[in-house]
Amino acid sequence: MQMPKPSDADKERFRSVLPDHPDVVVKPMFGNLGAFVNGNMFAGLFGPTIGIRLSDADKAELEADHETQPFGPEERPMGGYTGLPEAWNDDAEKAEPWVAKAFDYVAGLPAKKPKARPSKD
Repeated sequence: MQMPKPSDADKERFRSVLPDHPDVVVKPMFGNLGAFVNGNMFAGLFGPTIGIRLSDADKAELEADHETQPFGPEERPMGGYTGLPEAWNDDAEKAEPWVAKAFDYVAGLPAKKPKARPSKD
């Protein structure tokens, strides 16, 4: 499975479209980046592609009206995530509202509980 590495410009672009909210946490993921709220990922970066997790209605609207792409490895895209159109890579004004919708949607989901670590008895 090929894991593309984002450029520094891709990482900067990703961070620039994220909501300015204290609950946004950005973490490295397999050489890429993920943006989380309450422990759940709402946006990710895979190479130059930004993927977002939307409600079913918003996902259907985005995919119907724009040239979206699968998000993640070609062999196994991430279910539930939609890659923003490649044409938006240089247009933060188009990407930001959709990333904000993803944040709002995922912020309303139950918080992810941390996995219990096995005891060392």
